[in-house]
Amino acid sequence: MYEYMIYPTYPPLPTYATFPILQDLPRAPYPKVDTKIFKESVKSYRFLMEQASLLLDRLGDSTFAYMMMDAAQQGKKAKVESLIKSIGLKVPMSTEYTPSGVIFTLHSQANQYTQISCCSLTISMKWGS
Repeated sequence: MYEYMIYPTYPPLPTYATFPILQDLPRAPYPKVDTKIFKESVKSYRFLMEQASLLLDRLGDSTFAYMMMDAAQQGKKAKVESLIKSIGLKVPMSTEYTPSGVIFTLHSQANQYTQISCCSLTISMKWGS
């Protein structure tokens, strides 16, 4: 009545696959530690923090904050940028905003050790719900 199927038996698979252990490949030695670039980065970042402090002081003024938020709400990007430039920061800065918040990113400038900016400081603040 019932026909039984006979399946071939296979050897059980190992629980863990076996892989050959490779020896660590020899690496070139690390270069000698030179802190010149790092010191310049620290110095640049401190300057960014000073500039951020100036920005926050100005944003703390109710009249200025109202003008900037009003311009942003109306989509007047040029007016917002003009207000930010009026602060007189000495570093490049980018501004992004939404109805609920604003993000300011201050960028350091290239120096004698690096051809590009070493660091940036981002300030994110909520200004709406």
